[in-house]
Amino acid sequence: MAEDKESTSTSLSQGLTRRDSDPDDIPKSPPSSPNSSTRKACYAVLQSWVSKKFMTGCVVLFPVAVTFLVTWWFIQFVDGFFSPLYAQLGIDIFGLGFVTSLLFIFFVGIFVSSWTGSTVFWLGEWFIKRMPFMKHIYSASKQISAAISPDQNTTAFKEVAIIRHPRHGEYAFGFITSSVVLQREDGDEELCSVYVPTNHLYIGDIFLVNTDEIIRPNLSIREGIEIIVSVGMTMPQVITSIERIPHQSNRIPLSRII
Repeated sequence: MAEDKESTSTSLSQGLTRRDSDPDDIPKSPPSSPNSSTRKACYAVLQSWVSKKFMTGCVVLFPVAVTFLVTWWFIQFVDGFFSPLYAQLGIDIFGLGFVTSLLFIFFVGIFVSSWTGSTVFWLGEWFIKRMPFMKHIYSASKQISAAISPDQNTTAFKEVAIIRHPRHGEYAFGFITSSVVLQREDGDEELCSVYVPTNHLYIGDIFLVNTDEIIRPNLSIREGIEIIVSVGMTMPQVITSIERIPHQSNRIPLSRII
């Protein structure tokens, strides 16, 4: 009996060994079917389409969201001037302070346009300009507001200018603010003070450029401001140069300025 058991176990072990060593008996993975490849391609196309449409929605909604957020912040900011006054009177109507602020600004514009208002404004301006620190802030703010003023006679920006800066072959947008005459031994040279914004419209550099080297495009002051504020996105496709418009020179020797 023991010999029969040993012979049976030996035959079983030999059979298992043959099965393991026989390559035909090794189970193989099923080959990939054409349907799975088609399914993967469709999934890749669908994923690309969804991501593209999602990014398109983000691009469309981003400026809308920013516009609404800025508008909402502006309404709350302006509304905060007169809302505390209405709150003390027991009136709680949202937007009433905003409307009151707009009406206040409108009536201030009417008042300043009159002779009495302009006189009062001139006295207040004279007082502010005598204060040591506030006069510099007021002067800079007034220059910016005068640049976008509807009264073109008092605008700080005379013309839109294009100058060669910072190196040959590159150009920069700027605004002509004034002109000055440089008196030299070999003759006078007329220079234009060109303000080139470097941080939107509020911070920039001033360059004294020869008036003959300035390119004067066919752009108004408002169009130039829109180009600067929109970081060049409102740039027209074609810009033509116009003839020089003569300025009223300050006739101040540059040696006196320096």
